[in-house]
Amino acid sequence: MAERIKLHPETPHVKRLFEVSDMIKQGAVVLFPTDSQYAIGCDYKNKKGIERIREIRKLDKDDHLTILCDSLSGIAKFAHISDHNFKLIKRLIPGPYTFILPATKEVPKLLVHPKKKTVGFRVPDYPIAQGLIRETGNPMLAITAKKPEMQGNALKEFEREPFLREFEKLVDVVIDNQQELPSRETSILDMTDDNTKLLRRDLGMEALEEVFRMQREPLEVT
Repeated sequence: MAERIKLHPETPHVKRLFEVSDMIKQGAVVLFPTDSQYAIGCDYKNKKGIERIREIRKLDKDDHLTILCDSLSGIAKFAHISDHNFKLIKRLIPGPYTFILPATKEVPKLLVHPKKKTVGFRVPDYPIAQGLIRETGNPMLAITAKKPEMQGNALKEFEREPFLREFEKLVDVVIDNQQELPSRETSILDMTDDNTKLLRRDLGMEALEEVFRMQREPLEVT
């Protein structure tokens, strides 16, 4: 049974963040809140943790995983970013966006899409997620917390407590922000070249469209 830890959504207790981060360093898989939905995560180098997360989500090798970083410089270490995309990302982070980018050799092969050689990146705008990344000292591998049967808008049917209980036997730590359960997801941008494509329209669209207006370029929707 996972250890349940309650943290304030805006001012999480630093000592508790230290404790969770230490567990992540030791191999723990964690359920935690972000600026979109809850995520399941672990240290990005934790091979066993990554395999557990893939099993929880029933993911195929072709499913993208996401690396959570603390800054644009953190992303730049693990992704090839053109000057054009660098400027776009800089205007959008931190925020509820997932960027699909070509991976560098720094990214473990387990995280790289086997055919496209890409990986997803996020810089979340949420104190608990930011604190975990900062105190762990490494980026985190994360993906939206869902079971295979939670398709479409299934999360809208859950209250916070029943949702958290769904994962208590699957992860090592459950972080409870004691807030209403969010059901919306990040917007996803394919930035494998300078012709940015919107793969999923969800959170943060107003700010995203404003950035593209400022850049005076169209946002292609696929």
